[in-house]
Amino acid sequence: MEDNENIEILRGDPKKALIKLAIPMIFALLLISFNNIIDRIWIAGLGTDPLAAIGFVSPIFMIIIGIGNGLGAGSNSLIARYIGAKNHEKANNSALHSILIVFLVSLLIPLLLLPFYDQLIIYMGASSVINYARDYGIILILGTFAFLFNLLFSSQLRAEGDMKKATFTMAAVDILNIIMDPIFIYTFNLGIKGAALATVLSSIFPTLVAVYWLFIKKNTYLDYSVKNFKYNFNYIKGILTVGIPASLEEFIISLVNIILNSMLVIVAGTNIIAAFNISFTILQLGMMPCIAIGTSAITVAGVAYGAKEYDKVKITCHYGIKISLIIAIIITLLLLIFAPQVALLFTYNQTNNEFYELIINVLRVVSVFLVVTPVGGICAMTFQGMGKGTLSLILTIVRELIFVVFLSFVLGIVLNFGVNGVLIGFILGLTIGSLIALFVFETIIKRIKKETEFSL
Repeated sequence: MEDNENIEILRGDPKKALIKLAIPMIFALLLISFNNIIDRIWIAGLGTDPLAAIGFVSPIFMIIIGIGNGLGAGSNSLIARYIGAKNHEKANNSALHSILIVFLVSLLIPLLLLPFYDQLIIYMGASSVINYARDYGIILILGTFAFLFNLLFSSQLRAEGDMKKATFTMAAVDILNIIMDPIFIYTFNLGIKGAALATVLSSIFPTLVAVYWLFIKKNTYLDYSVKNFKYNFNYIKGILTVGIPASLEEFIISLVNIILNSMLVIVAGTNIIAAFNISFTILQLGMMPCIAIGTSAITVAGVAYGAKEYDKVKITCHYGIKISLIIAIIITLLLLIFAPQVALLFTYNQTNNEFYELIINVLRVVSVFLVVTPVGGICAMTFQGMGKGTLSLILTIVRELIFVVFLSFVLGIVLNFGVNGVLIGFILGLTIGSLIALFVFETIIKRIKKETEFSL
């Protein structure tokens, strides 16, 4: 099949390709963040208990989303590498095998989670808000299929450089959710159940549109005709080699959030969970440019790696880090200045000034998170694009489970510095882990280039 304009861009200048993919994705991811913020603002009107319940459920939901992102990354990486190698047939078959995997996983997750949901939530410390956590979480788990397929299809469209369709698939979810939230929460008087229903239903429509594009209209570079499906375990292996480690990375990050939640409850009670959850909802807005650039790096680095153009892989990583850091520093400064105004959005119905001050304090401390995240994040996603998912996972384990958890525990619990100790340990651990990731990337890419030159 002849290359289209999108494929030519992916095979050209990695800087231009990265920006071309990242800009529309930033827009889509910003919508996700705005949606999360607006969602929390509407739920704030129900009281602090529903907000706290969402804080306990969020790590579980993020594990589901993490699995979707991981499988999407695996599919994206394998397809991109085949596109770089100019093997259209294998790119098509990779896409179809990805759909088979996601179908099976979307059935397994509810079957595994629902029987143990109450015990899990209580173990996380949500016993005081169990009813809210149950009403919100169970609906989200039942909607797993919508989340996973939406993430997969947007990843596959991104792998072939079609950012118009990929952006629609992502952005439409959040636009619909923003519209549906107040209707389901207040007009239909469904409360926190309404927030969950709006989240699930808003994911279904854009996913069906993607199905129409891929299987009925067939106006994509990849051909999703069933005749192209030729089962081969090597495709499964290629997808899961990146997909499983990437999903585990998301799981580890969610697990660390659960552990941090537990530490914060020990040192300050449940109000701090609501403040921490609100702060991270805001920070997600600031993280979107970095995530967009990193996710785009999977495609760009994958195409370059498949074409054995290793200098382009290095340029992709370095340029992604540079742009992400510039944006992150600007956003961090804005958050430090305007933290009181942001906190007011989530305390408009509160008479307790202490909660308002708590949000300001937490937001200002953890805003530094935005500056230390890009280095490790971009390196990890570049490794995923190269098909080195296991290495990316190892670096995440070192960063999150070793440095973040250990330093947060020591500063917050052992040395009794309380909330600030936990949060500073979190930031310090991320910083050390990210620097290690950059060192490993430089070492690996240098070694690969030497081996290639030697073989020639």
